Amino acid sequence: MRRTKAAAALATSAALVTLAACGGGGGNDDETGGASGDQGFKDASETIAKDAERQGPAPEVEGASAGGTITVYLPDDPGPEDLDPTNGWSVTGNSIQQALTHRSLTQYARDNETGEMVLVPDLATDLGQPNDDFTEWTFTIRDDATWEDGKPITAEEVAWGIERSLDSTAFPSGPGTEYSTHYFLDADKYKGPYTDKGKDYKGITFDEDARTVTIKMSMPFPDMDYWGAFMAMGPSPLGKVSDPPEYGRSPLSTGPYKVESFRPSEELVLVKNDAWVADSDPARHQYADKWVFKFAADPTQTDELMLSGNTESQTSLATQITAENYAKFNQDLGDRLVQQSAQCTSFWAPDYEKTTPEIRKALAYAYPYESVWQASGEVPGVTRVPANSIMPPGMAGKSDYQVDGEQITYQPEKAKEILAEAGEEGYEIHMAYNTGSPTTEAAQKQIEKGLTDSGFKVTSYPVPIETSLYTIWTDPDNKINKKLNLRGVNWCSDWPSGSTMIPALLRTGATYNTAFFSEESADAKMDEIGTMPLEDQPDAWGALDEEIETEYYPIIPTAFRNDLFAFGEKIGNPTGDGALGAPNYKDLYVAQ
Repeated sequence: MRRTKAAAALATSAALVTLAACGGGGGNDDETGGASGDQGFKDASETIAKDAERQGPAPEVEGASAGGTITVYLPDDPGPEDLDPTNGWSVTGNSIQQALTHRSLTQYARDNETGEMVLVPDLATDLGQPNDDFTEWTFTIRDDATWEDGKPITAEEVAWGIERSLDSTAFPSGPGTEYSTHYFLDADKYKGPYTDKGKDYKGITFDEDARTVTIKMSMPFPDMDYWGAFMAMGPSPLGKVSDPPEYGRSPLSTGPYKVESFRPSEELVLVKNDAWVADSDPARHQYADKWVFKFAADPTQTDELMLSGNTESQTSLATQITAENYAKFNQDLGDRLVQQSAQCTSFWAPDYEKTTPEIRKALAYAYPYESVWQASGEVPGVTRVPANSIMPPGMAGKSDYQVDGEQITYQPEKAKEILAEAGEEGYEIHMAYNTGSPTTEAAQKQIEKGLTDSGFKVTSYPVPIETSLYTIWTDPDNKINKKLNLRGVNWCSDWPSGSTMIPALLRTGATYNTAFFSEESADAKMDEIGTMPLEDQPDAWGALDEEIETEYYPIIPTAFRNDLFAFGEKIGNPTGDGALGAPNYKDLYVAQ
C-alpha cells in the first residue's frame, strides 16, 4: 500500500505508505497470530481470501471487555500529514483511520483462528458487482451506516467521495493518483471536482433510490473490490465542508471513533463515536473508550516504557522496538511481542536522469545493509532481510533473480572498482535525512560512512523528524528536492499483486516514482499486463520486475520487511494486521 514512513534517511521504516494500503495475510505459525519474533523472517501470504456475504456486527473477540484508554507509541514516525480520507496512502494513517474512524466500500477483517486477513464488505452490502469484462462495477450502499452526527450515509456522498480521488492537484500524494486516475473512465479528460470545478463527470453515477454507486472503467479492472478498501473509496460530505485542505484537519467520522484532537507530528486523540452502528459493520469493534497516538516518539524512551511493566505501559503498545533490546523484549513479553509480515520492500532510488547504471550498481554495493538496520533499530534476519527484487516474498509471480549474479551485499572495494571503471570516482551523492532521533541519525552516520568508504562524496540535507521525507521527495518544486540525486521509498503492496508495486514505483510520472524512472517500453508493458487473462498476470509482473531491474536497475531493493509490535500486558488480543503491516487496531481492547 502504499508508502511507509521514510525513517533513517531512506534506510528502513517501521510500520506501510504505504499505503497504504494492503499486503498479504498474517503469516504467523500459531493460531492467534501473536507469535513473538524468534522464528526468523516470515513471508506474507500470496492471497487474501474474500467473504462477500459477511455482515455486521463483527464477531466478538473472545474475552474482550469495554472501557479504558489505549496509548500507541510510534517511534520515529511523524504520522499522517492530514486526516482527509481521500489523501490517505501511508501505512500509519491508513492503519489507524481505516480501522477506527473512516469506512469505505470494502474492508479487511482478521480471522482470529488463522491470523489471515479476509476482504469483506464495509459500506457496501457485498464486494461489488462487476460486468463480464470488469469495465463497470456497481456497489449497493447499506442503509444503516451513519456519520458521526447521526445522519445516514447516502449513495451520493459515497459517489462524491470517490470522485474526489480523481483530483491529483488537490490530493497530489493520494492513492487516487495511481488507481482512480489510471483506471476510471475518461480520467485523462477530467482532472477532478476541484481542478475542473463545474465540469460534469460521467464515470461515476449513483441512484439514491436503489442506493447504488456505479463506476465505469477505461480498461478491465478486476481488482476494484480491493481498491474499494481504501478510504478514498468512501464518502465525503457534500458542499464546502469537505473542501481541502481544511477538511483534512478534522474530518467527519464514519467509524467507531471520532477525532477529539489532532496535532500533526505529535498526537492524535480519538474518542467513541456514539452514532456508529455496530450492526452495520462486519469487521470493527468499539471496545476502548479512547485512543491516544503519540507520533515521532523517542525510540529509547519507548523501549524503556514498554519494558518497565508500570501502569502506563500496561495499556500501551509500541509500533517499533530497537534492535539492542530485542532479546529482552522477546524474553519478557513472549506472545505480546508480535511479529507481523506484510508484502513490503525498502528501496534506494537514485535519480534516473542524473545517474548511470554503473553508479546505481556501485551504490548498491555501498549500502551498509546490516549496520544501517541495526542502527535504525531493526533486527537483521527478523524484521529485515536482504532484498533481490521489487516484488516482495509471498507475492504471486515473484522472480528470484539476482541483478549481479548473486545477492548484493555491502562491498565497498567492489563499489570503488565499479566507479573507477566507469570514470566516476568521487561521484557526489546529494541526499536528505531526518534529524531529531537517535536512531535516524545513527543510521545516517552508517550510510555516510558506507558511501565514503566506497569512493563516493556525500552532501546531506537535514530535515526535522516531524517532516516526512516524502513531502520533499514528491514535491518537484521543493528547493532541497531539486538538489537531490538519491532519494528513497518504502513500499507495501496495496493488495497482493505486482500491479500495486511496479506501476506505483516505476510508471512514468507516478507520484512515488522517486527515482524519476521513465521508459516508454516499460510503461507499455505495464498497461499490457492489465489486459492479460487474470491467471497469467502474476508471472508477467514477475518477469517485468526482472526485466526492468536487470536492464535498467532504476531502484535498489535494500530490504524485505517484517515489523515487531510490543503490547502492554493489559492490551487484549495482541495481534497484527497482515493487510496493512500494522497492529490489529480493530480487535484490541483493555483487559479490565
